[in-house]
Amino acid sequence: MSKSNSMLEKASAYDKNGLMKREVDNALVLLKEFRVKFPFAENPQSIDTLEPDKILKINPDEVGEFFHYLEYYLKPLGHLTIHGSNVYHNIRMQIEDFKDLLHVAVDKKKSLAEKVDASWEKISGLGQDKHIAKKIIFCFNYESGKVLPIFSTPHLRHFVNRVVETPNNQTKYYSLGEEYAHYTSELLKAKNNLPVTQTWEITYFARFLYNTYPPPDREPAATNASGERKNPNIVTNEQLGLREFVKLLGELQTKGKITGQQFRENRELWMQQPNEREALTWRLKKLLNTETNTNPNLPRPQTFRENRYPKKQTL
Repeated sequence: MSKSNSMLEKASAYDKNGLMKREVDNALVLLKEFRVKFPFAENPQSIDTLEPDKILKINPDEVGEFFHYLEYYLKPLGHLTIHGSNVYHNIRMQIEDFKDLLHVAVDKKKSLAEKVDASWEKISGLGQDKHIAKKIIFCFNYESGKVLPIFSTPHLRHFVNRVVETPNNQTKYYSLGEEYAHYTSELLKAKNNLPVTQTWEITYFARFLYNTYPPPDREPAATNASGERKNPNIVTNEQLGLREFVKLLGELQTKGKITGQQFRENRELWMQQPNEREALTWRLKKLLNTETNTNPNLPRPQTFRENRYPKKQTL
């Protein structure tokens, strides 16, 4: 069977319950909200008003609104793995360099390759394969139809080899941006060549690729008793539970009842301590239904971990 026919068969059977599409659609609403809050593509001059606190608030450290959207709210539009807050500190310290890079990212006269090849490495944490830079570029060029929310170049190459009939992998002398743009273009051609996928939204297509042709470095799909791969489109109860829990955390943060740091801590607790999920969820729901704490003399909302292991008081 040809690669095109195989993809057509898989695409026709994909996401029959519509769960993936609903998740992507919800994230696209948040992308529009993000673009209203940061109208850099529509008004590049507004980049110059970007405040350091929108990147990272300090004392205590808390991810600012710009990256809170990119890392959390817009996670369904492409996952970022960011360890710690060092990269946010670096961007805050080099905010003017970051603004210059944003100007490149939204410049309609520059190609995708030029945008990726811009000097993102000037800020430690934004270089190498430039995943963060690519997500920024995607979010501000979404409507161009020439970008995909696949930020790993090896992943792009993997997908091209799986779905493109005669892939052109002669990219030895390409720059990172040229290689990224080349593989992105190849995948978009493959998408548009099939009647089923031609009308799909680009993020939904990328989700299909990850679910149907998982890259080698992704966790392998589970198998059944016969050794056959289970349907990768099935969403487990744990995944559904995590989505509901993250939604609860988002409501709490919106109402100012937890900080961004507490958002991350509680999410990690939910994932790392399955036996305590029910108690953690109950406590946070109780917090959600209480009056907002506006008294500065009262203690700030705490994570489940902090309740179990209170900090020692300084005498």
